[in-house]
Amino acid sequence: MGRVGSDRRYGSDHDARAPTSVSPVPLVPLVPLLPLPPQPAGVPWPTREWPKDRPGATVDADRLSSLVDRTFSAPGIDAMGPTNAILAVHGGVLVTERYGNDTDADTTLPSWSMAKSILHSLVGVLVDDDRLRVDDPAAMPQWQTPGDPRADITLDHLLHMRSGLRWTEDYVDATTSDVIEMLFGSGQADVAAFAAGRPLDHPAGSAYLYSSGTSCIVSALTRQVVGPPAAYEKFMRESLFDRIGMRSAVPKFDDAGTWIGSSYCFATARDFARFGLLQLRGGQWDGDAVLPRAWVDHGRTPQADVDDDGWGYGAHWWMLPGRTDGLFFASGYRGQYLMVVPGLDLVVLRSGDSEIPQRDAVAGLLGDIVACFAG
Repeated sequence: MGRVGSDRRYGSDHDARAPTSVSPVPLVPLVPLLPLPPQPAGVPWPTREWPKDRPGATVDADRLSSLVDRTFSAPGIDAMGPTNAILAVHGGVLVTERYGNDTDADTTLPSWSMAKSILHSLVGVLVDDDRLRVDDPAAMPQWQTPGDPRADITLDHLLHMRSGLRWTEDYVDATTSDVIEMLFGSGQADVAAFAAGRPLDHPAGSAYLYSSGTSCIVSALTRQVVGPPAAYEKFMRESLFDRIGMRSAVPKFDDAGTWIGSSYCFATARDFARFGLLQLRGGQWDGDAVLPRAWVDHGRTPQADVDDDGWGYGAHWWMLPGRTDGLFFASGYRGQYLMVVPGLDLVVLRSGDSEIPQRDAVAGLLGDIVACFAG
């Protein structure tokens, strides 16, 4: 790993609690991020097996058990749709684990857009090694014609969903949806080219718009550095997955050789939880600096002007404004959630198959589960 220092690779001073970019990404000022807790002394890292002993754990166990039971019962399924898995990791210890029908600890589950947060970590490895720079223009071939305003789009704009590119992120109406067309229609052979071909609606950096196409462009920029699918997957495993024991991860590539980093990384529930624990520990894993803490902070620092249906957004990570526990999370279609809660030393994973109208019920359940650890 490259040395972490104060230089322009991160677009900020690494010692700052709320990094800002030289590009016009309006991060929330003067709001210190909650510290990320270290692994408790005596608790082994779950590189292979998860520790399950929880000495001194503070949790409302009866309430937690009741919530999980209800999730897998008929009323819970009616309200939230089927749940494949629920895990809670508290103080580095796996304290709750439950699976639905036809699912167990060895079942690989879909990430959907939780993959975006994994992509952010992979970019962080390259930024730390000075192989990518957040403030450099994104070198997409579609944007290299002289005078093309899209040439002003930087990697940091893309990571913060501020490319300015036209995009419709709709999962219902295929007649208007760019994401459906990209993943399942004319764009599926080369997802990044499809996304990069969108016209510019706003100057780069000036407006937030959540876009799976943006993440596929980021993945194409990563591919430019690390190479085609075999080399790309080797990079993913050696730089991230293998180092934290995330051995089940299966990324999906398009015909052009780009990992579809907007949507497709299958893994077991425990392995997604490992990825969450890596973030909770500030990129550290059993003495190994997998990611710089500053890069984890880059992802979890909210943008000042973003209110996406009540959610805030950092860089390929979501957050909930107004919370005092520092919660940030990865979220995917059909009710996939990976919640990281620094103030409670907690990671919660939910995998399921929920309809869009059931999102509030799923979010309410997860909020109740988090509250079980707040006593």
